[in-house]
Amino acid sequence: MHIGIIGLGKMGYNLALNLRNHGHFVVAYDRSAELTAKILTENGIQTGSSPAGIASGLNPRRVIWLMVPAGHIVDEVINQLWPHLSADDIIIDGGNSNFNDSVRRYQWLKEKGIDFLDCGTSGGTSGALHGACTMIGGERAVYEYCKPIFDDISLPDGTLYVGAPGAGHFTKMVHNGIEYGMMQAIAEGFEVLERSSYDIDFQKVATLWNHGSVVRSWLMELTANAFSKDPHLDSIRGVMHASGEGKWTLETALDLGVPTPVIALSLLMRYRSQQDDTFAGKVVAALRNEFGGHAVEKK
Repeated sequence: MHIGIIGLGKMGYNLALNLRNHGHFVVAYDRSAELTAKILTENGIQTGSSPAGIASGLNPRRVIWLMVPAGHIVDEVINQLWPHLSADDIIIDGGNSNFNDSVRRYQWLKEKGIDFLDCGTSGGTSGALHGACTMIGGERAVYEYCKPIFDDISLPDGTLYVGAPGAGHFTKMVHNGIEYGMMQAIAEGFEVLERSSYDIDFQKVATLWNHGSVVRSWLMELTANAFSKDPHLDSIRGVMHASGEGKWTLETALDLGVPTPVIALSLLMRYRSQQDDTFAGKVVAALRNEFGGHAVEKK
């Protein structure tokens, strides 16, 4: 299938390679000329000079995957793109957009005859390259047309059509809210270990817990990876940044009357980390760097 990729950051770049590796014809673009040139020269993927150039380089029915930061940038790209599309062409937003924005974009594009899918994409940078977990919302018929794409870029049993427009990003939002709570629990546990009088090897404990324990997980594997690089995380500050989805999850839970105290407190701890340097904050910051390549603040 012919697919356009707009946005060649850590996730988009690897996603383009994943698609290429599965035999799809990929045309890529990023507003960074350096990234666009890199994917062309190093990986042989065809590139466009603009969103309009992406559209012109694809055969109808065009499928264009957006992997750009959530918010106004998504709208800017869509505004640049849609005049160059034809009826029944498809835009997929694979970033971390708010589900309400996805519903709005679906409705706006529908009036212009252009189809839209929202895809929550999990698995970090390695998942984008080797097999992601994808949650897709939109019209069922449009999803079925694009299903081979999702099947190819995802791990076996790692993709699911979850419902109407907005459902993909809604599901990913809740996923990230859960992620906040899980990482905070891991971080707090290791801070208790760090504050104790025992000389405990954190990397060995994290590795141990990933072999048969109840808390074994990819996050625990990444915890071990982080400690293997820096046994006491001395080189980084305990500042935990947030992409916004934990906040959206909490706001939605309040609107629905659902008590989510763990997610709420994990979000508040991220805000607190902007003021206080804690070991728990170091663990969460290191974990975010491990799975998503998110920047850490160095000491």
